[in-house]
Amino acid sequence: MDVWARGWRGVSAVDTQTITGRPMHKRFAILFALAAALIVQPAIAATWPTKPIRLIVPFPPGGGTDLAGRAAANRLSEALAQPVIVDNRGGAGGVIGSDIVARANADGYTLGIATSSTHPVAGLTQKIPYDALKSFAPVTQIGVTPYIIVAAPALPANTLAELIAYAKANPGKMNVAHVGTGTLGYLITEAFKLATGTDIVPVAFKGSSAIYPDLTSNRVQIFFDNPVASVPQVKAGRLKAIALTQRTPLLPNTPTLEDAGLKGFNHGFWYGIVAPAGTPRAVVERVAREMAAYAKSTAGKNELAGLAIEPTGLTPAEFTATIQSDIERWGKVARAIGLKPQ
Repeated sequence: MDVWARGWRGVSAVDTQTITGRPMHKRFAILFALAAALIVQPAIAATWPTKPIRLIVPFPPGGGTDLAGRAAANRLSEALAQPVIVDNRGGAGGVIGSDIVARANADGYTLGIATSSTHPVAGLTQKIPYDALKSFAPVTQIGVTPYIIVAAPALPANTLAELIAYAKANPGKMNVAHVGTGTLGYLITEAFKLATGTDIVPVAFKGSSAIYPDLTSNRVQIFFDNPVASVPQVKAGRLKAIALTQRTPLLPNTPTLEDAGLKGFNHGFWYGIVAPAGTPRAVVERVAREMAAYAKSTAGKNELAGLAIEPTGLTPAEFTATIQSDIERWGKVARAIGLKPQ
């Protein structure tokens, strides 16, 4: 039984039974391993880190995940007095970079940025080479960014109620953009259809930048987007902001979907930090503490607010529970629409 996964509380009754049911030399081997775990963990806590740390960002430079990762790397570099080097490994919707983290040595010198897409969602839409929970040691959730429904200026709807009414009056005629079935944005689009009983047509694009021209010209009518990317378009009058899944200071006067009457629809896109499974508990807890302090600090809140991220600073246990909960939540949506891993 893994000492860390259970949390060290001494040798349990299960351990005792396991030990006493084995030959004497094997009993000593097990007891020695348990004793070594008690000695090694404090030693690691006292000496780690002694060299630079690699932080894998599973997406290309410049996007929201990269910016969140660089903010975390800067914070950890200062707190740990060692360089934290961002290593962008994009591809397959974040799966390639996440797999690199899962396969890395569990020595505390490789960490990774995890997102709602790379962990709870990826395994629902494609066959992935890792397990979203078992292959990793969840460290902390950095924060959550909302989704915003942005609409074409020509769409004759300015509120959520008007949008839903228009969609119901024009079934199959309103297009909603997304950036791929392997993304949380796509599943949120499908969840919106289920929650509102509307027949809107998902249209896939290769990226957000390809969506905006079609959105402004009314070839597609709505898009669940990241506020950081779309707010400049809204403020310039090129797009309309209909509603947010969660509030953001970037658009303080835009209502949430819950405020507008769609109860329970408060889904956000989170960013977190993970380590390879088996990474020493002392390392995981140290990183989690440093990031929690950052999330609570004025500087941290201001920096993340600029990225439309609401800081959370979850503990490893809380972050693990969040991943598990999201796997179950989005699994229900995937099953409801018949989506299976390809």
